[in-house]
Amino acid sequence: MAKGYKAPKMPGMGGGMMGQLQKLQEQIEQAQARLAEETVSATAGGGVVKVTVTGDQRCTAIELDPELLKDADAEMLQDLLLTAFNSALDKSRELAAQSLGPLAGGLPF
Repeated sequence: MAKGYKAPKMPGMGGGMMGQLQKLQEQIEQAQARLAEETVSATAGGGVVKVTVTGDQRCTAIELDPELLKDADAEMLQDLLLTAFNSALDKSRELAAQSLGPLAGGLPF
């Protein structure tokens, strides 16, 4: 670049926008940290299977009613686990959307 050359200023690209983006990034990181600590649960089979998932989609618990194991129907148990787990993941995604959605809407474009 030539000595003394100054790049032209782009409208809307001043320090204010960078500050806003940095603040937004911090807010998103804080929301993600909160999500990692929040949990949602879902049940299947009338409550005989319960799955708990964090807001960042990590499974933290699977609870089975001992009565369910007496019949030992593996296929039914697999179906109940899948149903409860997928339902818990859906709830976790909804929680994340509620928490992060307002932040994403605040991007200054």
